[in-house]
Amino acid sequence: MAQQKLSTWILAARPKTLVASVCPVIIATAMAHSSQAHHWPSALAALLGAVLIQIGTNFTNDYFDFQKGADTPRRLGPVRVTQAGLISPQEMKRATVLVFGLASVIGLYLIRRGGWPVVIIGTASILAGILYTGGPYPLGYLGLGDLFVFIFFGPVALAGTYYVQALDITTPVVIASFAPGFLITGILVVNNLRDIDEDRQTGKKTLAVRLGRSFTRGEYFSVIGLASLIPVLLYIRSGKHFASLIAVLVIVAAIPAFKTAFTKTDGPSLNRLLAQTGGLLTIYSVLFSLGWLL
Repeated sequence: MAQQKLSTWILAARPKTLVASVCPVIIATAMAHSSQAHHWPSALAALLGAVLIQIGTNFTNDYFDFQKGADTPRRLGPVRVTQAGLISPQEMKRATVLVFGLASVIGLYLIRRGGWPVVIIGTASILAGILYTGGPYPLGYLGLGDLFVFIFFGPVALAGTYYVQALDITTPVVIASFAPGFLITGILVVNNLRDIDEDRQTGKKTLAVRLGRSFTRGEYFSVIGLASLIPVLLYIRSGKHFASLIAVLVIVAAIPAFKTAFTKTDGPSLNRLLAQTGGLLTIYSVLFSLGWLL
């Protein structure tokens, strides 16, 4: 029974999505190491904090989407444990508080190192995680999810991780942060494309619902394409880190994903596209980080 419960909580944490919190930390740490400004304890704390905040956000989404009726038995995506009755709303609420609390405890170390900017980053990240589906005006229900995912999984996550190591922010770091922001937004775009019909019926007005499938497919192509251009922009600007241009190959790796996005509408195909897009994020992050260090 205990093992089954643990499996349910792991399902609720959505482990396959956690690459979104790991990859910006990898890139930031590689850039800090290249600048001889890395600080391993801070990098590890930032990684744990980022993962916990994402898990807390996933728990929050599971709870509030159930409360608002956005998750239905017709759902095409993975099982939402509250809607499925596997975890009670009260249990999910307590778990959310616990996970965000653990993230805050880790944040105390980062605040001691980085000061008030870390307070702002941490507080804003947790609030965004809650307000994405919670509160009277949830961001994800207003079509603002794409923007906030880009901001918090791109510039906030990457530049914030770099800052707690180097205690400084540079222009190349800010520019580099756009790539994971774009790619992680791509994951959300696929999620919204898959759920467009259900979201429309339940009143969840994502950008996909507001602007339609054609726009959403174009958005997916655009964010992947823009991410692949970031290493080029960085190299043109500085003439350094030529090897990081290898990350541009993510656009080639994305060709099968583009075919799926533009031709498929069924749940299983788009669930596979979610995994593919997570893979593109991982490929980009590893190639860019290794290239930046060479």
